[in-house]
Amino acid sequence: MAKKKKASPATPGKNDAFISTVESLFSSNPFKSYNFRQVARQLGVTDKVSKEVVKSLLDKLTAREIIIELNRGKYKYNPDLLNDKILTATVEGVVDMKQTGKAYVAVPGLDEDIFIGAGQTGHALHGDTVRVHLFPMRRGRKVEGQIVEVLKRAKSQFVGTVQITGKFAFLIPDDVSVPVDIFIPGESLNKARHGQKAIARITDWPERSKNPFGEITQVLGTPGDNNVEMNSILASFEFPLQFRPDTLKEAEKIPEIIAESEAARRRDFRNIWTCTIDPADAKDFDDALSLRKLDNGEWEVGVHIADVSHYVRPKTALDKEAFDRGTSIYLVDRTIPMLPEKLSNMVCSLRPHEDKLCFAAVFTMNDKAEISSEWFGKTIINSNRRYNYEEVQQMIEGGEGDFKSELLILNQLATHLREERFKKGSIAFHTQEVKFILDANGKPLDTYIKEQKESNMLIEDFMLLANRRVAEKIGKKRGNVNPKTFVYRVHDEPNPEKLQKFSEFLIKLGYKLNTGSRKGVANSFNTLFEQIAGKGEKTMIETIAIRTMSKAEYSTVNVGHYGLAFTHYTHFTSPIRRYPDLMVHRLLEWYLEGKESVNKDEYEEYCVHSSEMERKAAEAERASIKYKQAEFLQDKIGQSFTGLISGVSKYGIFVELDGSKCEGMISLKYMDDDFYYLDDENYRVIGQHHGREFKLGAPVKIRVKRVDLQRKQMDFVLDPNY
Repeated sequence: MAKKKKASPATPGKNDAFISTVESLFSSNPFKSYNFRQVARQLGVTDKVSKEVVKSLLDKLTAREIIIELNRGKYKYNPDLLNDKILTATVEGVVDMKQTGKAYVAVPGLDEDIFIGAGQTGHALHGDTVRVHLFPMRRGRKVEGQIVEVLKRAKSQFVGTVQITGKFAFLIPDDVSVPVDIFIPGESLNKARHGQKAIARITDWPERSKNPFGEITQVLGTPGDNNVEMNSILASFEFPLQFRPDTLKEAEKIPEIIAESEAARRRDFRNIWTCTIDPADAKDFDDALSLRKLDNGEWEVGVHIADVSHYVRPKTALDKEAFDRGTSIYLVDRTIPMLPEKLSNMVCSLRPHEDKLCFAAVFTMNDKAEISSEWFGKTIINSNRRYNYEEVQQMIEGGEGDFKSELLILNQLATHLREERFKKGSIAFHTQEVKFILDANGKPLDTYIKEQKESNMLIEDFMLLANRRVAEKIGKKRGNVNPKTFVYRVHDEPNPEKLQKFSEFLIKLGYKLNTGSRKGVANSFNTLFEQIAGKGEKTMIETIAIRTMSKAEYSTVNVGHYGLAFTHYTHFTSPIRRYPDLMVHRLLEWYLEGKESVNKDEYEEYCVHSSEMERKAAEAERASIKYKQAEFLQDKIGQSFTGLISGVSKYGIFVELDGSKCEGMISLKYMDDDFYYLDDENYRVIGQHHGREFKLGAPVKIRVKRVDLQRKQMDFVLDPNY
């Protein structure tokens, strides 16, 4: 007689007992939704038979109305079962404050943000980490709650305009997401005058007071002055306006001459042709490329990166401030470097005809850029030529110039690397960058769109190669030995629901997105970008495509880079301007010397901080662009412009102007020829009586009605001739 097979631990033995476990998963997380794969994963079910059992149990729970099926195969606890009991559970999350005083709280693990009414926000401000008391769940209603405690303030200082009334004053914040003014007693003004820009910190917020109390900590100057406004943006994101004295003192002591003993320890590339290619106005040259033909006919390409770790040692004043800053910041009219100028523009910068210390990734490859060997280590170089992108582009397009043959070989190799990358599923995201032509006082005279050309891609592809191979060097598992702790640049898979929603949106515009597989998604994204090239909806679709993706960040947990289709990726190539690259240099050197793995938890904290500083820098950069766009339109009130509808809401139509990329809103209250309402299913605003529609991506002509420079807001009206 055959022996009866024993059920695996993951396989449900008794359905009644197992169904209780499934029900408990949903009732314990009443605001989360799961598909059957997620349920199976939570319960440790891995085999095919057990997964089918999970599917049938979900059907039973749905039939008994314990759970409800949402769209796209997601299930959630039935909210009607919560009607008769007040939830005492609280959750923690981060506040997204709206101009109206309402807020949403994002909670890790919850599918939707918790809605907080204007009277339920307590003393919370935008970005604060808070504790929320959840209200009973109702079918068809948003998850709602009340903020009961502020756990951590996102900001310690606020920038705004001082308004003095008698013996007291208010600071009116520049940030529209701060819905309250800060009360400043007369004795806390610190010589600030009415109408000046200043920085204030909150000192107290009495229980029954609508406004927080504060004091002025620094007067910035007169609104409208370019330096004042740029410093205001930096201060509002809590970036320092100058380096600490001990940091500058330490930087000044760094020698500019390289010791012969140091040069002797390194692989010498000073007699091998080397160049840098950067924007015309760049001063910090992070990376250089070397090229030489080997006797066997292959090419040796060196990716040489400024050896910042040689000069910036751990736990020094330079290192501590670089870590705190996290990154350089690129505002419209200036760069706020992560490192003092002595390092960023001089000692570390790979300037031509000067000996420079580098950390390099050197590759041997054939004419098709197929790599036969690689080497990582310290080098010394002397760059033959500093190029800007325009010079190299002219040579690629047929023009003459210095070392043209070397540059064309590098471009040919880069092209092969790029083709291989796209063949393996890399997504060719396109973004447009607006640039300003400024006068001597920083006032914008005109705008233009910066184009990504082949010369940019030449550099990009070699940097991607170095970043990928460095990450593989440390991160790939070899035999039974687990990889050592490392800093990765990760980009997770997109949320399936976001991807599905984007696919449905594209169908309404006449395009398709294959969401069946990872490679199918990548290929159809690239096909989509080719199809929309030159069309009115191009910018809008590209913007939404990027928003559909997960955000790239730094982590010690390697989940790969989805957008690039790399299993391993890091940031190795810009240590002058990014602190994670400096960490990568130190770790690579440490491991090349055969040393033990570093503490993972410690480095994960560094990664979280670096990701946060990167996000803040990006927001500051966007704020400076928004300010300059508003300033550009300030003297153009009443003038007409063409643009594309970039967004629709129940309040109005957002329009992005051609050329300048300035975005403003046409309020529905200004559209008095009909009663207009939002048809969010079809991304349009439509007139109830006459049926006139304004659809996302459609061309439109507007007139500038009003510009609020301090709040960086632009109001438009429809041009009468449109």
